[in-house]
Amino acid sequence: MTDRYPEVEEVVVYMHQRIYEPLSLADLAGQAGYSRYHFARIFKEQMGVSPLYYISALRLQKAKDLLLQTDLRVRDIGMEIGQQSLGTFTTRFTERVGMTPAQFRHYSPNASDHFQSLKKIRDWSDPGSQSRDAPTLKGTITATEPFNGIILVGLFPKPIPEGFPLYGTLLSSLGEFCFQGVHPGVYYLLATSVSWRMQARDFLLPHQTLRARSKDPIIVKESSPIPHQQLTLCPPRLGDPPILISLPLLMKNFLKRVNPHSNR
Repeated sequence: MTDRYPEVEEVVVYMHQRIYEPLSLADLAGQAGYSRYHFARIFKEQMGVSPLYYISALRLQKAKDLLLQTDLRVRDIGMEIGQQSLGTFTTRFTERVGMTPAQFRHYSPNASDHFQSLKKIRDWSDPGSQSRDAPTLKGTITATEPFNGIILVGLFPKPIPEGFPLYGTLLSSLGEFCFQGVHPGVYYLLATSVSWRMQARDFLLPHQTLRARSKDPIIVKESSPIPHQQLTLCPPRLGDPPILISLPLLMKNFLKRVNPHSNR
C-alpha cells in the first residue's frame, strides 16, 4: 500500500466526521471529486479494501467504544452504527472482533487476568509456530520510541486486523519474529503493542497503541523464499486501519498455546 492519493486521506477524515450518517459510494466519491469507479479504484489501491468496507470497520470500532463507554443497549448501539437488525450486528461484530458485543462489554476483568498472566511468563517460545511443511516468514520489529511491553503480530487476509490472524504470535520484546509453515497465499503483516503500564480498557480499545503494517501484501508461493520483513512500530496515524480483533482474546489464545494445561 502506498500513500499516492492525498484525497483518500481527506475522505477518511470525512468518514470519521460523519461516522453515524448513511454514506454511499457516491457521497464519498463526490467528496474526493472523482467518479464512483475511479474513487473506488484508488481507495482500494491505497487502503487495500473498498471504501464501504473501510467505513464498516470504522463503525464497528465505534461500536466497541460505545459498548465500553456508554450504557446503551446492544440493539441501540447496532442502530447507532447503521445496523437495523440486532442479529446482523451481533454476527458481524463477532466475526470481526472475535466475541459477541455482550461478551466484549463485560470482558475487562478477563482481559486484566490475561495481561497479568503474560507478565509471569518466562518462556515465550510459541509451539504454534513450529510446523516446517511450508515456507518460513521471518522479520524484525523495531519502534520509533522507547517501548516496554508485549507485541502482537500476525498475518491477516485483509489489511485490517479483524478476525483471527491466519498466523499470529506474541513477542516479549522488539527484535526477531518467525512464522513457520506459512501456506501459499496473499497476506498482510500487521502488528501492535501493549505497554506494561496500560490498563485493560487501553487495549480493549487500542486507539493509542503503537502499530505497524507491511507496505505491500506478502505473496507466499510454494517452495519460494519469502523476503525478510521489516516492521517499525509507531504512534497511530489517521489512515491506519482500525484494530477490530480483540487483543485480550489473542492474549488468551497465546497463553493456551504456551501453557496448554492451564485452566485460563
